[in-house]
Amino acid sequence: MGYRWACAAGTFYPADPLRLSAELARCLGARKEELGPPGPPLVRPVGLILPHAGYRYSGEVAGVGYRALWRLGQPEVAVILGTNHTGLGGPIALAEPGAWETPLGPMPVHRELTQALARALGADLTDVPFVHEHSVEVQLPFLRYLYGELPFVAAVVQPLSRPEAEAAGAALAEALAKTPALLLCSTDFTHYEPHAVAREKDLLALRHVLNLDLAGFLEVVRAKRISICGVGALALFLAAAKALRLLAGELLLYRTSGEVAGPMDQVVGYAAALFREVNEVA
Repeated sequence: MGYRWACAAGTFYPADPLRLSAELARCLGARKEELGPPGPPLVRPVGLILPHAGYRYSGEVAGVGYRALWRLGQPEVAVILGTNHTGLGGPIALAEPGAWETPLGPMPVHRELTQALARALGADLTDVPFVHEHSVEVQLPFLRYLYGELPFVAAVVQPLSRPEAEAAGAALAEALAKTPALLLCSTDFTHYEPHAVAREKDLLALRHVLNLDLAGFLEVVRAKRISICGVGALALFLAAAKALRLLAGELLLYRTSGEVAGPMDQVVGYAAALFREVNEVA
């Protein structure tokens, strides 16, 4: 049982618990006690795509996604598919069982599900890719603030081919089919292009994302050279979400860093999107 210290606290989000709680309330648009009662415990998986930049830039976009999840219901476990920014580890790597530090208290890695997914996906089970990786970590304060010590699985994914994503997505969906899990893809979209260019490219990609069109998504990313950092995580998410029949996709919010903090000539795109079964749509 290992313990991972937070590498992004104090940079991507406040390290002080009181300041962090205030920042999370800002991102969510209200303090937890003002959000209203949570939805009932989930009975089926749901999917979320959320950004992972510093809270100053992308926190409000992430907050919209977490508010939607809060209204929908409480998951039993979160499976977080993060971007692999370091290149360490294999195509898919899972963090070893243990606990991860957050300023609000520890978050436990789900031992049984992690081990089962490592076998099903043929993934590396190693902490090495996570030591200096923020893409999974920045989601944990939101989850800790809203749901307490929610068990989670931490994954980082390198770019995958369509067959690789489909095979891994089918295995992931089979493992989660009867679990009321949150399947969360942590990715930013276009990097360091003018606002208008980034928005046009990202909305093209999001058209395919919302339709769970893996082939179309990978093709438009290639053809338009869209610099989505989590392209592998998103490909795996799309394949798994389609296999899980999370066919009701909804774009909750799209913004660029230019809209939030300027300047507009070199922005990063952020999206929050929710996926659930069609018969769950109100």
